[in-house]
Amino acid sequence: MIFAWIFAIGGIVALAFVIYRLFHGDRPQQDNSAGPTSARTILDERFARGEIDENEYRQRRETLNGR
Repeated sequence: MIFAWIFAIGGIVALAFVIYRLFHGDRPQQDNSAGPTSARTILDERFARGEIDENEYRQRRETLNGR
């Protein structure tokens, strides 16, 4: 008799887990850091990797700063 209760409780827990995963588990994480800070970070990384030269880096940085 006790095994039936343990099995029933385990089934309820498993069902709750499946329902939770269906509604909450597969959502991609949203990146709330979009904006000037994010663009500046990307610009800094591109300059550090050598993808852009110093002149282009400075020009784009000024554009991001709104000057």
